[in-house]
Amino acid sequence: MSNFNVPTRDQVSENNQAIFDNLEKGIGFVPNIYAAMAHSKNALGSYMQFLGAATSLNNKEKEVVNLAVSQLNGCKYCQAAHTATGRMNGFTDDQIIELRKGEASWNNKTNVLAQTAQRIAESNGQIGADSLNAFHAAGYTKENLVDLIVAIGVITVTNILHNVTDVPIDFPLAVEL
Repeated sequence: MSNFNVPTRDQVSENNQAIFDNLEKGIGFVPNIYAAMAHSKNALGSYMQFLGAATSLNNKEKEVVNLAVSQLNGCKYCQAAHTATGRMNGFTDDQIIELRKGEASWNNKTNVLAQTAQRIAESNGQIGADSLNAFHAAGYTKENLVDLIVAIGVITVTNILHNVTDVPIDFPLAVEL
């Protein structure tokens, strides 16, 4: 168990209290990973802006990225959280497991997105022309590529935060792969 405590609403700044209130209203609770960010007066607000920024990727595509990258980065918190949100976005349990492996046998475009996300994350962007050509051949644009890279950055923040702090997972655990 971590010694990195999860602060309660009364232990965080006024700005973070407002964010906690919005999370409570929006999703019914404050996920521990977000609460952990509230140790900083600025990080949670900055992250929420980053997370909620406009993107050319739809919610399902963002979940593909979240699942593939969280698995690659070994973040059990994000694997659990995005298994839950993946289901809410219409993925089956079997599809979620495939996405965590960087695959999507049921849809070529989704498969290419999952593979490209993992390749970018594992190689720090050194993916080569073949991967880029496959991404574009699947129907993705340069805008989608930039937004994919930003999405990888967003999920990597929470992956690293959890891997460092080991805050308690407050979602049903994802199956081990």
